[in-house]
Amino acid sequence: MAIFSLLTHFRASANTFLSQFEPLTVVIAPILSLLIAGFLQSLLSIVQENGLKSCLIASFMYLIKLIPGVKSYVDAEKQKVVDKMQAGNKSKRDNWRTELPATGFGSRVIEMMKEEKQKDAAWQGKCSGTVYIGGTEADGHFSLINEACSMFAHTNPLHLDVFQSVVHYEAEVVAMTAAMLGSKDKASGGQICGNMTSGGTESILLAVKSSRDYMRTKKGIKKPEMIIPVSAHSAYDKAAQYFNIKLWRVPVNNEYQADVKAIRRYINKHTILIVGSAPGFPHGIIDPIEELGKLAMSFGVCFHVDLCLGGFVLPFARKLGYPIPPFDFSVQGVTSISIDVHKYGLAPKGTSTVLYRNHEIRKHQFVAVTEWSGGLYVSPTIAGSRPGGLIAGAWAAMMSLGEEGYLENTRQIMDVSKKIQEGIKSIPELYVVGRPDMTIVAFASNDIDIFEVNDLMSSKGWHLNALQRPNSLHICLTLQHVLVADDFLTDLQKSVRTVKENPGPISGGLAPIYGAAGRMPDRGMVQELLVNFMDSSC
Repeated sequence: MAIFSLLTHFRASANTFLSQFEPLTVVIAPILSLLIAGFLQSLLSIVQENGLKSCLIASFMYLIKLIPGVKSYVDAEKQKVVDKMQAGNKSKRDNWRTELPATGFGSRVIEMMKEEKQKDAAWQGKCSGTVYIGGTEADGHFSLINEACSMFAHTNPLHLDVFQSVVHYEAEVVAMTAAMLGSKDKASGGQICGNMTSGGTESILLAVKSSRDYMRTKKGIKKPEMIIPVSAHSAYDKAAQYFNIKLWRVPVNNEYQADVKAIRRYINKHTILIVGSAPGFPHGIIDPIEELGKLAMSFGVCFHVDLCLGGFVLPFARKLGYPIPPFDFSVQGVTSISIDVHKYGLAPKGTSTVLYRNHEIRKHQFVAVTEWSGGLYVSPTIAGSRPGGLIAGAWAAMMSLGEEGYLENTRQIMDVSKKIQEGIKSIPELYVVGRPDMTIVAFASNDIDIFEVNDLMSSKGWHLNALQRPNSLHICLTLQHVLVADDFLTDLQKSVRTVKENPGPISGGLAPIYGAAGRMPDRGMVQELLVNFMDSSC
């Protein structure tokens, strides 16, 4: 009775208060308040996601571009940068074909292709990563996998009732890869499964998609988020865009490893996945996988380990006695792993593997269609049809090398990695970034412009990777570098000396662009530059 009396009194008081306002005002006010609250909530979310500084800079640039003539000036300057980044490639496109020849060239196309191939850069021993097989294209392992690919070039595992051979090969590649990564260990649970993909990016995309859908089923998460260190591969950004997942990039620690405490602070009820790399692409450093596994288990979220670079090195480096920390399915909490066969597995380009701890997770990778008039359809990967020749080539690579072959390859590239690290440390103006665990060596300088060094190395035929935060370069060492390590160090020493004695960009070099991009506070503009460059390049 007291409650009813209280409600009656409140109603009378509210009516008395509201009677002094126009009826239309009474109706519009709460609607307007809700709209303002929604706007402020969205604004707060954007600031929280991108940071106050980035938001202020983006807003300032947007307002500046509203001034007549400013936008067109900025666009013109951006185009100048894009043209310089292309470095003459645009003129080469003028002679490219735009339609079919009226009459086919027949077998003469092979000679045409050989001629065109001569225009490629000399990559033998000169590229960071890129080509992982040793020797030349005409013999050895190159010849073997080329023959294997050619033998099965017409096959497609989508038609598993027809091409049973490549279905068999894929299953064995997955099983052998899983065994390297702890599937025989009791801690793995004995259900490791997976599929071959077109590369590390697709493997990561599938792992993210599967984690998203698995967590939706398990926890009902409808606004998924994932957390990755800034050193994690850009494929996660692609996955976030493709699959509508909010991505949090977290700074690394002073050792350039994933910062477990920082990642923990970002975990919430929407988190589906955290990520670690073994090693990370920029600096070749292994993240604390065991600690991340414990973190994932404590919060009941998925944990993906990117072994695209390290998968065919770390298991063998550990057997050779290198102090390699745990990184595979023997670590509790790891739910999926990506591992490229076309890198240190020495398989043909376009071969990778994505593995899951159990079938319950992997089932969320598949797409099954039951209402298509073309019949029932199910596909395990992003691609429907897949090149059986590449699968056969990967199987041939693994079978031909065996454990002994991979151990010997690992010994050689780990030795050359140590040699390169020591050589860089002997150059006073340079320092090695962090403590590389594997075959990727990043180096920087506090005394000279490292991007000017890169331009000079490029002029000598070397193709290195330019990094940021900090500005640095890295070389991903392969069997191609075993015989040229001394040449690399000699050219690097000469380039450093030249930059120190004659600082300043060289003609046609990209150092000013890399430097400006690193300092540019408006990251949206840098993104636009990259998109414009890609749009005009392909």
